[in-house]
Amino acid sequence: MRRTNLLPLLSLGLSFAFLQPAVLTAQTSKRDITLDDFSKFDRVGGPTVSPDGEWILYSVTQTDMKEDKTHSHIWMVKWDGSADLQLTFGDEGAGDAKFSPDGKYISFLSSRPGPAKGNQIWLMDRRGGEAQQLTAITKQDIAGYEWSPDSKTLLLTLKPKNEPEKEEGKPEKAPAPIVIDRYHFKEDRHGYIRDNEWSELYLYDIASKKLEKLTTDKNVDEENAQWSPDGKLIAYVSNHDKDPDRSNNTDVFVVEPKARSVSRKLTTWDGPDDGSLAWSPDSQSIAYTQGAPLKLLEYSQAKPAVVTINGVVSYPASELDRAVRSPIFMPDGKLEYLVNDDRNQYPAEVELRGTSDKKLLDKMGTVMTWDSEKGHTAVLFSDDESPENIYALENGSLRKLTHHNDKVVAELNLVPTEGIEFKSQDGTDVHGLLTKPANFKAGSPVPMILFIHGGPNGQDEHSFNFLRQWLAAKGFAELNVNYRGGSGRGQDYSKAIAGNWGHFEVQDLMAGVDKAVNMGVADPNKLCVTGWSYGGILTDYMVASTDRFKCGISGAGVANTLAFYGVDQYILQYDNEIGPPWKDLQTYIKISYPFYEIDKRVHTPMLFMGGTSDMNVPLIGGEQMYQALKSLGRPTELVVYPNQFHGFTRPSYIKDRYERWMAWWTKYLKPQDAK
Repeated sequence: MRRTNLLPLLSLGLSFAFLQPAVLTAQTSKRDITLDDFSKFDRVGGPTVSPDGEWILYSVTQTDMKEDKTHSHIWMVKWDGSADLQLTFGDEGAGDAKFSPDGKYISFLSSRPGPAKGNQIWLMDRRGGEAQQLTAITKQDIAGYEWSPDSKTLLLTLKPKNEPEKEEGKPEKAPAPIVIDRYHFKEDRHGYIRDNEWSELYLYDIASKKLEKLTTDKNVDEENAQWSPDGKLIAYVSNHDKDPDRSNNTDVFVVEPKARSVSRKLTTWDGPDDGSLAWSPDSQSIAYTQGAPLKLLEYSQAKPAVVTINGVVSYPASELDRAVRSPIFMPDGKLEYLVNDDRNQYPAEVELRGTSDKKLLDKMGTVMTWDSEKGHTAVLFSDDESPENIYALENGSLRKLTHHNDKVVAELNLVPTEGIEFKSQDGTDVHGLLTKPANFKAGSPVPMILFIHGGPNGQDEHSFNFLRQWLAAKGFAELNVNYRGGSGRGQDYSKAIAGNWGHFEVQDLMAGVDKAVNMGVADPNKLCVTGWSYGGILTDYMVASTDRFKCGISGAGVANTLAFYGVDQYILQYDNEIGPPWKDLQTYIKISYPFYEIDKRVHTPMLFMGGTSDMNVPLIGGEQMYQALKSLGRPTELVVYPNQFHGFTRPSYIKDRYERWMAWWTKYLKPQDAK
């Protein structure tokens, strides 16, 4: 089941440092983090390294509570850290910034006002001057783009527009009916998927502004495209099964960079050959990731793979049992990936013809993404007490290049997060994270929140998390458990829950709570459980399995799995992991025990939340549980956020969610402090 963990989108932040004069020396005054700090936090994205390796593009997203929106802009920092410049401004944001390979231009996507409406590619001359709109694509949306090695052509990924453009001065017309004839027909944020909605590759000649379709293929998605260094081929990922909606059988293809060329399939694995692609320096091989077969769709731990332009596949670091992503070929031909390991994510060199990997950074934390040119590797890194920033990766260590949020961090009392390990009921080794209040004293247990990550194919990591710090400032401990079904512990650990939801995860989560209690950190009489997405689903499972929690908050969850068949976006998982309900109705009822046995099992006061536009885990999941508990006369509330997707976008709603979380926890764990 599959639901993503959205807390990282909400949890990065800092505030502004100031010096407090003292009698003889200046001392830094510290204070506890507050909810008002939420809007002060910058979110850093990127990096993209220039062709000469001397500059790095990245993005900064800031929150404007007055306008109730966020703004993203492009920044550029010099490799030696001597300059850090903001390049774009204004109300309309900018993103997906790249250098032209000849080093003359910086391009980016923006919907700022220009000759053509909508999200277009803009060019900024590095010698100075205003950015100029380059493209005028009006009938399709630009989903992505890549420069050709000679800087003369753009490779565009285009999708049909969701809604027709409204004509100025004319009354708004009723939208046309949506006619659907596809197996997979809905997606969160996108909405209903029409029959012609495929991602297609186009060549855009910069001089003539001529746009031409790259391949002759129809009714398939073409994604993750990359030019070969010599410019002779383009590699991309696509699914050419008879009905691509019904499988995860993506493959790596190559095609000549000429309009209406015939593509050539390189890989043959009956499962996902995909991810971001990386060409070898000699343009003879392509690195990618190979995932698990369809039955393990939502538990795939992608492994490193390389295919030559002649279709010969090999598996670097063949015994590495960890999910990898974002391959990079170095100038000397060495291959590197980001490795999703136990509560961390690190960069590693993988043996091209061997079985193992070499860790390139031995530091607790999370490398979120990276890029490299001319041997200069830049990473986006975060740890427990440091929000993400751009760093140079050099000789196994990090050199900080950007300093967003440094002033805020210097002002705040921040607490560390420690790793904990324990045995589940059946002896399985389970790992987690535990954050204590700053004033925690041994022998004095405190109220604790078990906050469950989504996915389930994800993990809680050593990275900066606003919620952990805010809970600590409020006197709560927070426990995060990387239960079975998640990533970071290998393929067997992840697939353990396939077709059997709400069983091993509950055992692992319970064992984590017992560990925190036995450590003397958690007060066993003051526990609450909370989660979003699959974390919300597991919250329902937890309160249906025990009465030890004083309260629960299930966000974007579902307990009645049967009611979600054909309603959410996971039809492939239902049909291939547990089968359609008419073939095995009892399994659907079995894994829906929080709903079908709610009268006997659920006595915990419950708060349910969700967005009205969520097609990932539609609001009906929370509504059904709320209605059932209300019918039973048990304490429950429902909070509905209008026009919000699975991941909230409106800052005021995100802040409101934090406030309601805290009010619910305080009501049941600290009634003396409740207002």
